[in-house]
Amino acid sequence: MKKFTFKGVLDGFRSSAPQPPRVDQEIVETLRPDHFTVAKTFRHGFPFQPTAVAFDPIQHLLALGTKSGSLRLLGRPGVDSHMQHETDAAVIQIQFLTNEGALVTATSDDSIHLWNFRQKKPEVVHSLKFQREKITYIHLPLQSKWLYVGTDKGNIHVVNIENFQLSGYVINWNKTIDPTRKTHPGAIVHLSDNPADSSKLLIGFNCGQLVLWDLRSRCAEIRWQATEGLLSVAWHHEGKQFVCSHSDGSLSTWQARQQSAKPFSISTPHAKPNKDGKLDPCKPIQKVEWKGLRTTGEAYLIFSGGLPHDTAGRAPSITVIHGKTTTVLEMEHNVVDFITLCESPWVSDFQDPYAIVVLLQNDLVVIDLLTPGFPCFENPYPMDIHESPVTCCTYFADCPSDLIPAFYSVGSRTQKRTGFSEREWPVDGGEWSPTSCSYNEIIITGHADGSVKFWDASAGTLQVLYKMKTAKVFEKPRTKSTECSGMDDDPFAIQLISLCPESRKLCIAGASSHIILFKFRKQEATNETWKLEIPVNYEHLEEGGEYSPDYEYPPRQTIKTEVASEAKEVGPLRVRTGLQKKPPGFQAYLVCISIGLHGEPSSQITALCINSSYRLVAYGTECSIVVVDTEQRVCVLNMMTPDLYGSADPYQRVPRSPKRLNETSNEDRCRSPTSDQASLEEVDAKEDQQQEKSRRHSVPWRKKKFSFRKMRLSNVKAPNKEMLNFEEAPNAPTPTPEQPSPAESASFEEAFEAVEEVLLRESPTEEVLEADSPSPVAPPRTKRKQRPQTLSLENNQPEMLTRKVSSPALNMKVRDLRRVEEDASSWDAVGRVMKKLNKLDSSFSRSRSSSMSSLENISNESVQCLAFVDSYTRKSDSSPCPTLWVGTSLGSVLTVMITQPVSVEARLTTPVVLQPCGTIFRLKGTILTMSFLDCNGALIPYSYETWKDEKQEASKERSKARPSISPTTTASTSAAEQFGDRQFAVLVSEKHARVVALPSQNCVYRQQLAETNFVVKSEIISLRDSICLVCYLSSGQLSAYTLPSLRPLIYMDFLPLADLSFQTSKQGIQGIVDPMLSIWGQQMFVNEDTDQIARTFCFSNRGHGLYLCSPTEMQKFTVSAEFCQSLNEMVGEMFLTREMPEPPKESFFRGLFGGGSRPLDREELFGESSGKASRSVAKHIPGPTLEGMNQRATSASSEVSRAHQMMVERGEKLGVLEERAERMRNEAESFSTSAHQLMLKYKDKKWYQL
Repeated sequence: MKKFTFKGVLDGFRSSAPQPPRVDQEIVETLRPDHFTVAKTFRHGFPFQPTAVAFDPIQHLLALGTKSGSLRLLGRPGVDSHMQHETDAAVIQIQFLTNEGALVTATSDDSIHLWNFRQKKPEVVHSLKFQREKITYIHLPLQSKWLYVGTDKGNIHVVNIENFQLSGYVINWNKTIDPTRKTHPGAIVHLSDNPADSSKLLIGFNCGQLVLWDLRSRCAEIRWQATEGLLSVAWHHEGKQFVCSHSDGSLSTWQARQQSAKPFSISTPHAKPNKDGKLDPCKPIQKVEWKGLRTTGEAYLIFSGGLPHDTAGRAPSITVIHGKTTTVLEMEHNVVDFITLCESPWVSDFQDPYAIVVLLQNDLVVIDLLTPGFPCFENPYPMDIHESPVTCCTYFADCPSDLIPAFYSVGSRTQKRTGFSEREWPVDGGEWSPTSCSYNEIIITGHADGSVKFWDASAGTLQVLYKMKTAKVFEKPRTKSTECSGMDDDPFAIQLISLCPESRKLCIAGASSHIILFKFRKQEATNETWKLEIPVNYEHLEEGGEYSPDYEYPPRQTIKTEVASEAKEVGPLRVRTGLQKKPPGFQAYLVCISIGLHGEPSSQITALCINSSYRLVAYGTECSIVVVDTEQRVCVLNMMTPDLYGSADPYQRVPRSPKRLNETSNEDRCRSPTSDQASLEEVDAKEDQQQEKSRRHSVPWRKKKFSFRKMRLSNVKAPNKEMLNFEEAPNAPTPTPEQPSPAESASFEEAFEAVEEVLLRESPTEEVLEADSPSPVAPPRTKRKQRPQTLSLENNQPEMLTRKVSSPALNMKVRDLRRVEEDASSWDAVGRVMKKLNKLDSSFSRSRSSSMSSLENISNESVQCLAFVDSYTRKSDSSPCPTLWVGTSLGSVLTVMITQPVSVEARLTTPVVLQPCGTIFRLKGTILTMSFLDCNGALIPYSYETWKDEKQEASKERSKARPSISPTTTASTSAAEQFGDRQFAVLVSEKHARVVALPSQNCVYRQQLAETNFVVKSEIISLRDSICLVCYLSSGQLSAYTLPSLRPLIYMDFLPLADLSFQTSKQGIQGIVDPMLSIWGQQMFVNEDTDQIARTFCFSNRGHGLYLCSPTEMQKFTVSAEFCQSLNEMVGEMFLTREMPEPPKESFFRGLFGGGSRPLDREELFGESSGKASRSVAKHIPGPTLEGMNQRATSASSEVSRAHQMMVERGEKLGVLEERAERMRNEAESFSTSAHQLMLKYKDKKWYQL
């Protein structure tokens, strides 16, 4: 007889019940893993912490090195390449191989690298790491393949840049100094050839020792000793003199052909005599250059630093001395380095300088030397992203085509820059032709000073379109506000940006808990700015604090809507009053300021969403949600997050006490809830008096444990009540499939009888739950009934907890979409039945604070995600209605129904009604994003109002968004109507993603996004005429999933989260990991830190993305393989073939008297004849390009040998075939002859003669 099992019986019930076809059988998802490739595309901004600069005078390319090992190559606009050293060591010096398409870098890890940029993607060819000495200076003579390397020990090595092999020629420090010197001269700070004689090498030590070394004779020819420390040296182009800069702010000039104890001349350009007749001390002159001018014969002497020490408020400067004129050019930031751009690359000729490139700590400045007054060139690169620190970013790919021209038109009129040179930008190397892009891209950045910048990011470029300052909406604060929660020094800092591109309405959230709504106008306007004060009265109790059980929750509140001129200013920000002249562009229309109770700091704004069709703005804080009607300028919803749950609040909460802690007596502490309720009016009257005297103490929720919620089927004794719990206490033992608890080991037959009874009695479309123990109750509320202690299935119970598909539920509903992965055991079959009863697990849900969160220990529940959409709120809904979906930090998704007038006229007067409708879904972790799909799997477009000029605003019409991108489908909408589901809600949290069918509210797909880590940023994007979910994980990976089936597509390493820790309040990976979470075996970032990272990490359509890679740079990336294939065409060409100018011709008399330059055969000096260098000095590291070339060369040679062998074999076979053909031809001719003779023989004979 066949053995009956519980699993088999359940499987039989499933097979007998009619199963509707799965959605994945109806929707064809076209995305495949080969459609995805993760790649970094373009980097924009100023290199962070620059350390070195170099210029190629023939190719007109500029190279910038940074402290993190980054290297940027810049040419004409559009020619921009980013490179990164593998070791992340700081770049200390850069040398171009002039007009050869290569450069050499020296890094702080004592390595030199050869980069080749003849191709569009530069690569390292060779690397050489010094083992025993530190590199301090490198020098590469023009058109030479031998590189001089100076070290901290005072030695000089020579490297062949063709193969990066050390030469046996070494200049040791003890041979260069005077034999009578008893001390070490120090590190090498300068190396250069004499312009008139390349066999003479000038060596400078930091102690002030100067040596002219004869390379041929290998000895010191002349020695000089300066009295002050040496910083830099510059030659005159004739080679007879050189000038030195010193640490005391002086310049000394020396004769190159005579040895003397004193310099030819010494001067301190900026020193002034004091009362004693002595010169004031000056700052060091870090660098000096001496360039000759052919037209006038006068030279330019250019240096940085040297200003007096006692000059207060004097900015860093560049000084230009030309003839008798001295010009001091003050800079806004510290000078890192500078280089003079000259027409001629030859140091032995008049170089004719025309510009100075000054590398500042936070800017790049190019000075025009040919225009009187030395004005600056207007920088075509987006180097001012960090003008104020970036606090948030928004990225729009494939935005409306008319948006960029509109922003550019107002930006060009309002931001006219003057005072720049009229000459063209001198760094114009490379070649770039703007490719025709079929879509536009816009980046919006919010900054700490309250400014908002709009950038055109199309076709791989970045150009500023328009800039506005939100601080102009407010009056200037007299003193720095300390009441602003969050950023004390930056009360106007932009935290969130929400833009409706079609209606051109912009909403920003600031650090002072304020939001500003802007409307776009092409013309200047003069009007007042409306102000709306929204009190946030919802506070929490600290642990151990006093509270009253009958305190009104939420408290009664008043919301004022006033013109700014009539408003009584409260809080740190004051809106400008009266009529304001507003320039074209985004003009402030409405300001909403959240005000804390009795002047206390209000909560930070954590979510923001605008919908121009509904004419509503919603924003969430750390404890509440606010919805503002922008048409009538009123607040239509101001509710604390726990109040959205209604009677279905799954958390135990305690409201804030209205009493002052220092005035609470022991009698009050012992009062019962009954006595408190009896004296409610008296308590309120006392509170009003107490609140006038002092501010109320703000404390978080009190923690309180509660019992299990044991849910069971109606009229059935479940043998295993633990399995039917909604949630479990943390101290309760958690049963596992391997070791079930005693209650779980009960007979499956008894459990099956309970399930069978319900399945036979109840219809498949109805699920009813009952609790036999008290459920956790919501906080006490006045004039509100408490939730029932027990629930039953009788129809006469008005507050029955029901779950019906065919009829709308009267009470709140909680649908938990969380699930722990299960296997194919019989235990899992029970779990699947329990999931039909919407069993809640007790999984860890990460709080938005750095402390742990559980059902018994709850911190503030903040609103983290908002979405306006026409959707379904009840299972019985036949058509969608306007709704607001709210995602919280505890993983809850709640819905709010919006009721608004249909006609435009009624909309101006009739109030909009928002009512929480009770639909609640729960996931693990914080809700990050929510999107909605139609029955065909296409993204439902948001509704909007089309923008019209101010003159036509009265006749605005509502319309839907652009046509959505739909995947190929095999079923029409009739299938959705047949089964009742017409939408899919995609809910994404830090841990999971769920797809819920609407209006049935069934979870049709689920996917675990992260296990030990969590999702930092997620978004639903369009790609290849389809949509997908992309996520950036805290472990540094990028993942993508199809929709709606959530099938994994890619999981690739991308960017370590520690690389973005510069945005956090605690620098470094160790600083931003919460130590409390290590108790649970997990290492996570503090949530406030990851929130800030998520604000500058963006995903957009067509697979594009963006993140803030440093405080001054933005990095774009893509996940589209199609875009990666066309990326090479969008990148500019760095190297162009250009002819080298002829060297200067020597005059007859200079050659006759030995005044001209003398050629030097460096190959003879540094080649094989010099011997071999010690292997312990440096280690050669071939680059990946060279290794690949060697491998390809080896492979190619083997292929050629193989082809040659095959050709030989084929030749031999052809020879044999030819011999056979010849033999066959001969045999055929012989046969033909014999046959002809035989025919002639029997031609005239009769048959009978044969």
